[in-house]
Amino acid sequence: MHEKYQQNAKVFKAFCDEKRLAILDLLRSGEKCACVLIDEMEIGQSSLSYHMKILCESGIIESRQEGKWTHYRISPQGSERAMALLREITTPACCEGEGTTCCCGK
Repeated sequence: MHEKYQQNAKVFKAFCDEKRLAILDLLRSGEKCACVLIDEMEIGQSSLSYHMKILCESGIIESRQEGKWTHYRISPQGSERAMALLREITTPACCEGEGTTCCCGK
């Protein structure tokens, strides 16, 4: 169970930094090379690498190597998992079962 919480924390860590949110916003329009992200974000390569490591570990971002540059894109599966996780942890436990009477009136 501890491992589950560690993985879930990685997802939320990805969203808790304004630079990572800006990177995600840039990637909404499609795959981008690290060189483009560095220019757009006006940050150094080491700073970008730090943020991309966190985003990739969360599963929200996927990467691929092309020559000396890495290209990044939003993972549809990772994005869906993050949305499902948020839905899961914010839904009262009594509302999860089918056909049950819920304490919150749902």
